[in-house]
Amino acid sequence: MRAATPQSVVLLGGTGTAGRAAAIALKEAGHTVLAYGRRDPGIGGVAFHSGEIADPAPLTQAMRDHGTTAVISCLASRTGVPSDAWAIDHRANSAVLAAAQAAGARQMVLLSAICVQKPRLAFQHAKRAFEEELVTSGLTYSIVRPTAFFKSLAGQVKRVQLGKPYLLFGDGRLTACKPISDRDLGRYISNCLDDPALHNRILPIGGPGPALSPRDMGDHLFEATDRPPKFRHVPLGFISGIGGVLSGLGRISPKLATKAELARIGQYYASESMLLWDEARQCYDADATPEFGEDRLFDYYDALISGRAVLERGDHAVF
Repeated sequence: MRAATPQSVVLLGGTGTAGRAAAIALKEAGHTVLAYGRRDPGIGGVAFHSGEIADPAPLTQAMRDHGTTAVISCLASRTGVPSDAWAIDHRANSAVLAAAQAAGARQMVLLSAICVQKPRLAFQHAKRAFEEELVTSGLTYSIVRPTAFFKSLAGQVKRVQLGKPYLLFGDGRLTACKPISDRDLGRYISNCLDDPALHNRILPIGGPGPALSPRDMGDHLFEATDRPPKFRHVPLGFISGIGGVLSGLGRISPKLATKAELARIGQYYASESMLLWDEARQCYDADATPEFGEDRLFDYYDALISGRAVLERGDHAVF
């Protein structure tokens, strides 16, 4: 689909899987795209400008030279530990916003995460802090909060192929999500530029339903690999216990403090659904979680098993 009004877009975070998908979708929609950062995403038809986001003057100048009307940030901290989170999820995005305002951009689209609706971790608080800056910036904004990515839910495909048990926290039905593919997420991000219904809104978004639990995912993998189901149930208290020990030791060791935060991240994803949170009822609501796209997680699993797709892991993967 071509854009109703092609724009001059500067993209940050274009080398990540979501950022690359956004770049491709923007190009296909007819927008003129400039990827700015340390590395060239290497996408035909997408220009590249090398630069450090922390250095605002060159970034602002690059935006002016590009005639930027809209900015899209797919920046995200790689580990989620406090120093990384506040440096990237907050300060880097703040620098991008300031440059966009100075360059005369009218619109900004931010890739955030659905887990910030119940913030307990450093990276969630950092993302929320920048979301609030963007909302009050005066720019037309869209804050995209996707549910789980396909790649973050595919870490156990190889385990099952090797005959190992599928790891579950508790009975495997404590949490659920509506996974969204990079391709569908990229198209949704691109749509935010053109669709007024997506402007000045916080946008939780998942892929096509139904919501899936970890047990559902494991069941499909055993069926797809023609193996008898073999699950190993890990008590949820196990990971919280590790986190508690590391937190105590982290008071005397920064390295262990980092490991404690990573344990807390793992515990969060093991115990919280990536669905819309209903504050009034104090529960997650699968039916109310918006859906977009065509790609389905189990088709992706089947492509990985057959070798038609290759898994790109993220830093927040639990297994």
